[in-house]
Amino acid sequence: MPVDRLVDVAEYHVENFGCRASRADGEAIASVLRLSGLSEATDARFANVVVLNTCSVTAEADRSARAYLRRVRRMNPQARVVFTGCYAQRAPEEVAKLDGVAAVVGNSHKSRVVEAALGFRVSRPTREASFVPLQGLFKAAVSPPQAAAIWHDPLFAHAELASLPFARDAHQTRPNLKIQDGCGNRCSFCIIPTTRGRSRSVSMAECLGAVEAFVESGGKELVLSGINLGRWGRDLSPASRFEELVASILEHTALPRLRISSVEPMDWSRDLIALFHQYGAGASPRLARHAHLPLQAGADTILRAMHRRYRPWHYAAKVEEIRAKSPGSAIGADVMIGFPGETDALFQETYDFIAALPLTYLHVFPFSARPGTAAFAMHEATPVHGEAVKERKDALKSLIAGKNAAFRQSFVGSTLSVVTLADHDASRTEALSDNFLKVSVAGVLAPNQLLQVRIAATSVDGLRGDAISAS
Repeated sequence: MPVDRLVDVAEYHVENFGCRASRADGEAIASVLRLSGLSEATDARFANVVVLNTCSVTAEADRSARAYLRRVRRMNPQARVVFTGCYAQRAPEEVAKLDGVAAVVGNSHKSRVVEAALGFRVSRPTREASFVPLQGLFKAAVSPPQAAAIWHDPLFAHAELASLPFARDAHQTRPNLKIQDGCGNRCSFCIIPTTRGRSRSVSMAECLGAVEAFVESGGKELVLSGINLGRWGRDLSPASRFEELVASILEHTALPRLRISSVEPMDWSRDLIALFHQYGAGASPRLARHAHLPLQAGADTILRAMHRRYRPWHYAAKVEEIRAKSPGSAIGADVMIGFPGETDALFQETYDFIAALPLTYLHVFPFSARPGTAAFAMHEATPVHGEAVKERKDALKSLIAGKNAAFRQSFVGSTLSVVTLADHDASRTEALSDNFLKVSVAGVLAPNQLLQVRIAATSVDGLRGDAISAS
């Protein structure tokens, strides 16, 4: 809900970093700011309030947030900067010392970002939030400067997942509906359990209500997101399963298209895969033919060191089952390069494993040693040096480029269902197919339209075609 008290501030900017779940948080924060009477600034340079919704999965993510902060300070030194997200949760004291930060709001208190943005702060560091208004924050510079307020709880005693509402007034054509947060896995490289807390789910009723509101507003495609999405419902009473939620959305709402973001390999149940066969067929699939399964490595030795809860043969079986039940699906994976102890031979196992699978895209990223994780000590003992990481990353990017090109080529002459996006030039409109391919459609078309497009040719990284009908 928007807070009651407004200060003399007119415009805001939210800068999102990281995953879809983080972006969904940012969309919700922006929505509440608008409901509180603020306007979205055309650029961070003109905003009175700038919210940095950060990621901290790698050291590079932290550096990106700090670099953006420095840019804001140069362009707009009078802006009130609020730091939130995973970096704020992982290292609140470090963030509070950064020049120009007015407030640090960890994920544990993310529902209070708007209060921080509108000029409130914690009067003392206790779990029970106690707020006092700060007068005149958006007028002349305050003297002496206020120390950055920190709202943070390492135990997540105040984490309220549903308190950041679905951004129903979002300007996006494909908004994210965050239905789950936190993670109970303990992968040796991952800081997320520390920055997000235990797994928590939004209730079935709230999820269905958000979907129905999206449909009523004219939305066409909605993306389900979460930190460990496949664990949705396990913490509810009575407990439920992710595939039950997906089935309920498709059976009980009129949502034209549902897309699922990343789901761990062990959570791709037969019932979930069967829904792709049931709802992912036909001219306009209601369940987008798009599956993302984090892999991280194809070598069993590395997966065990990572404390991943599956073996390569389990992963391969899931991918093959998805391909069999849903031909034409885009199937993607995350792959980590340079995990401690990854030799040339172990990397070759990963390369050969990926080469043998019907994957269509990869997110390839280098290992980043995060303090507080088990792999941090491994990195000190058996690091993989930068040149090897670069060579391996390039090799995988070349491999997947060939796979993706062949995948795209297979659709030339066929028809795909797409949703139009806001981007266009004088003669063509950008769109996204249900199977996660960029499609450049002839003509200037309104965003948020489901269309059938005849594919004429491939492009550098997508497809080109002509609209033949609305879905």
